[in-house]
Amino acid sequence: MNMKAPKGTKDIMPKESGQWQYIESQFDEICRLYGFRELRTPMFESTELFQRGVGDTTDIVQKEMYTFEDLGHRSITLKPEGTSPAVRAFIESREYAEMQPTKYYYDTPCFRYEKPQAGRLREFHQFGVENFGTPSMTADAEVIALAADFLERMGLKDVELHINSVGCRECRAVYRKALQDFLRPHYEDLCDTCKTRFEKNPMRILDCKSPADQEIVKDAPVMLDYLCDDCREAFEELQQALKAMKIDFTIDPRIVRGLDYYTKTAFEFVSTAIGAQGTICGGGRYDHLIEEVGGPSMPGVGFGLGKERLLLLMNQEGAFTGEEHRVELAVSYIGDEAKLYALGLAADLRKEGLAVSIDTLDRNLKGQMKYANKLGAAYTVVIGEDEMKSGMITLKNMDTSEQKMIHRDEIAKEIRK
Repeated sequence: MNMKAPKGTKDIMPKESGQWQYIESQFDEICRLYGFRELRTPMFESTELFQRGVGDTTDIVQKEMYTFEDLGHRSITLKPEGTSPAVRAFIESREYAEMQPTKYYYDTPCFRYEKPQAGRLREFHQFGVENFGTPSMTADAEVIALAADFLERMGLKDVELHINSVGCRECRAVYRKALQDFLRPHYEDLCDTCKTRFEKNPMRILDCKSPADQEIVKDAPVMLDYLCDDCREAFEELQQALKAMKIDFTIDPRIVRGLDYYTKTAFEFVSTAIGAQGTICGGGRYDHLIEEVGGPSMPGVGFGLGKERLLLLMNQEGAFTGEEHRVELAVSYIGDEAKLYALGLAADLRKEGLAVSIDTLDRNLKGQMKYANKLGAAYTVVIGEDEMKSGMITLKNMDTSEQKMIHRDEIAKEIRK
């Protein structure tokens, strides 16, 4: 039987895991600087959560969710995105009753049944942040600034911030009619999916990936021309805040985002290095999602950032992505008595914080040294009868071949130099 990983999934091997650990530690740190606390939610949720939160007219709900019935005949879905579970946790924990805003960040796997491609898998991993409880555009600007700071910290150069406003319920109703009036003469030329969107949510047609539909909507009216006074002022306030933080941006009226819950702010960080206008990070404001999922009327804003796409771009641009953990010391031995001494030495050095490897296959000294080279050990020592009696051990630097005789109690200090 030739077992392979399921299509659209990928093993993260030890030679790559150092890169993942690097970006994860950096994201933890940038979120700490902005005052966001970590949230961890289950791998699966009730299907209804995503139907109500993400929206039943989205590709995610219609085509991409991994949904199944459990043994209790409940409909369960592997989470396709991180915001709805964060909202559910916020409501269930009753943190909405505490002083606001509430600021979360998370690092989570997500699942979508879609065609695997560069930087996009069926099981993918996502960083995200959410700020609940404030209608101020300062929160939107802060969330965008966090993403900008993180991407800069990752060493990315050719990334642009695109922003838009998708309006509120009031002005969107006016725009909806204008968009339907524009699309009506082209209705028969739309793809089948967009024909169903025409009545339910015509703005989703603007986000369709069909080249034919993109040609139809290229001259469609834009939401920015239909904003109400409140949404127009909010969008202007956002721009002023971004300028105050010296964050460059481009106004892009075609940004819709693939989730139904967005209101007012929508934004994306894009790069052409991973395909035409490849989105690395996207998010926006959602003033009604918490209420729609069963909580109080309370606004929110956040973003999601795909880790696979980020690493793909970092590697293409030659940005530093971290290194595999290196064994600091390989302890070899000659004979059974020396083996026990070596085990005790390794245990002591690990307690002092050193990464120590010791042979577990009872190989001869040549085999042990060969394995130390395979591990890329920074230093090696060999334990024999003389070393056990005197406690003096020859420490070899494997990079320079320099050797130094020191007492066993000084090994950690010497390596730390």
